[in-house]
Amino acid sequence: MEFISVFDVFKIGVGPSSSHTLGPWKAALRFVESCTKAGFIEQNTTLSVSLYGSLSLTGKGHATDLAVMMGLAGYDPVTVDTKSITDIIDGIKAQKSLTINSKRILFDAENAIRFEHEFLPFHANGMIFLAEKADGTVFSETYYSIGGGFIIWEGEEMSTFENAPDHPYPIQNSLELLAYCKKHDKTISDIVFENELVDRSEKEIREGLLTIWRVMLDSMYLGCHTDGYLPGALKVKRRASDVTKKLMQSETTYQNADEWLKAIQATNPNFQDVMKWVGSFGIGVNEVNAAFGRVVTAPTNGSAGVIPAVLMYYLCFVNKSAGNDEIVRFLLTAGEIGSIFKKGSTISAAMGGCQAEIGVSSAMAAAGLTELMGGSPEQCTIAAEVAMEHHLGMTCDPIGGLVQVPCIERNSMGAIKAINATAIALDRNPEDIKVPLDNVITTMWETAKDMNRKYKETPEGGLATAVNIIDC
Repeated sequence: MEFISVFDVFKIGVGPSSSHTLGPWKAALRFVESCTKAGFIEQNTTLSVSLYGSLSLTGKGHATDLAVMMGLAGYDPVTVDTKSITDIIDGIKAQKSLTINSKRILFDAENAIRFEHEFLPFHANGMIFLAEKADGTVFSETYYSIGGGFIIWEGEEMSTFENAPDHPYPIQNSLELLAYCKKHDKTISDIVFENELVDRSEKEIREGLLTIWRVMLDSMYLGCHTDGYLPGALKVKRRASDVTKKLMQSETTYQNADEWLKAIQATNPNFQDVMKWVGSFGIGVNEVNAAFGRVVTAPTNGSAGVIPAVLMYYLCFVNKSAGNDEIVRFLLTAGEIGSIFKKGSTISAAMGGCQAEIGVSSAMAAAGLTELMGGSPEQCTIAAEVAMEHHLGMTCDPIGGLVQVPCIERNSMGAIKAINATAIALDRNPEDIKVPLDNVITTMWETAKDMNRKYKETPEGGLATAVNIIDC
């Protein structure tokens, strides 16, 4: 049985897309590692990559080509200074080469990155890397970016956990999760925490999750305090900052994200303003994501704003005395729901449309919020089901292939739906439920398989064709 850690679901990286940016970036890093082991990193070795399917069709808008270059050049998406990315890319293009292990590797970006419109058979996000020595010897590997920053290479088994340590609570679906909770009288976060303890110490788990929250909070803060326009042909105006200025009292001062959070807690907003705050939190994160900034996959980059927005809602407007314990519990619960969706369906928009991104993130956030609100494990899964049920069939149709329209606004909508789903779940008796979470996950996957390919992260349908980018 596959074990997916909460740290697999929540990954720190660079925008704008987990499957089209972070995945190819990581694949390029891994290919260089493979080349090094195979003895193919020699002076004047030539590298190239062919992008297929959705990676090709929307690769420019998702900065897939830039991500490949950053990965081949050896930069880590978790630690790279995002402000330096443009200079790094310009340098690679100008020199038409990379330096790997002190060797000059030939790489003419204009010709070495090929956008092939064919789809590889295994997954819509396919890429083939190739290294050629000066003597003509060739080394090649095929990779797939399967959503949420997860990658596999051709020939790798989907589940490679035969030699992994046993976890006390192997979970494939929500029924198994609930059975453990009932048998041991534990919350969802308790169960997940004990599984995580097999691979990490209690300190490492807490510190790791709080680091994830720090990146989420910082991305909200940056997005809600940055004016101007997003990069790309659409010239989308940033909106989170304007909303923040209107909502925050002019005399309020703060210097960082933590002080900002406390300043919001000190306000007394009405219902409408609370909803505006939640919307700006989600939009702010994804404006940072769209500008090649650092965010956390939750479970993807395109849906990175939903979970931070809902957790921020709880900290600012529901329980102002909450602290690290509540943050850790929220992320553990949300992460487990995300892993169950990945096992039973998909978190890749190229495979399932936006229901696989915003829908899953909304379900994750709803479950996490429900636990913090005192809901039972059953009510947590009810909240997740309600959130996903009302995202079923949502297409992925970004205009110009950019993770901007309609993606950014959808994070606001997904957060609001998560909060509403929690309210509904807390008033429900689990014995009255007609649609269990596992059924809606199955339905989501069936919907994904039936959905026309042009509505799954291509520029070939929906808003991507209804709106002429030239007129924007």
